[in-house]
Amino acid sequence: MAPNPYPAAPGDMGRRVAKRRDELGLTREEVASRVGMATSYLRFIEEQSTAAPGPGTLGTLAAVLDTTVVALNGGEADLPPGRLGRASPHAQFLELTPQECWARLNRHGVGRITVTTPGREAILPVNYSVVDRSIVFRTAPGSGPAEVTGTEVVFEVDHVDEALSQGWSVLVRGRAHRVEDPEAVQYLGKQVYSGPWPGDDDRSMWVRIDVEGISGRRIDVP
Repeated sequence: MAPNPYPAAPGDMGRRVAKRRDELGLTREEVASRVGMATSYLRFIEEQSTAAPGPGTLGTLAAVLDTTVVALNGGEADLPPGRLGRASPHAQFLELTPQECWARLNRHGVGRITVTTPGREAILPVNYSVVDRSIVFRTAPGSGPAEVTGTEVVFEVDHVDEALSQGWSVLVRGRAHRVEDPEAVQYLGKQVYSGPWPGDDDRSMWVRIDVEGISGRRIDVP
């Protein structure tokens, strides 16, 4: 028998179940009822890394959550977005208004920032938040993202819906500054949605991008 190309990531399956349930706006009780299991068992699956539901149960759970067993097991975690989608013959390519762009940016998450300095050109991911119509993130002094301070930058976020073969992207242009005023730093610490995923160690430097231009596009399937 050939080895499973999508092995489960121990301890992560329950978190993916809970995350997908939250994305659909479903309670544990609702999901458990549709799957035909006790709510306490669903809680066990979501919270305990030792949970190992059988193939039948996991398949039914994936169907109720409108996803796949592979996705719940983390088999798609290292795949680039768009790999499983197919182009629609009726797709529409549309411009986003500035208001629509900000609505998508305000969801926070992970974006990509250009770093263009003498001897270095890169596009790096950062955990960002929107505070007072500015893009802010925290990084380590001397790191790649820290090099953008005092320069004109491009910042981009996007989303791909593989099931519907549609998605969107938002592009921001502006100037990056280091935030050093203690009161401003304290204010940002209270306003941001999330800290850096790699952890807080040495990531004490705040960077703010003052937005000078914003544009976006989306692919829609009627």
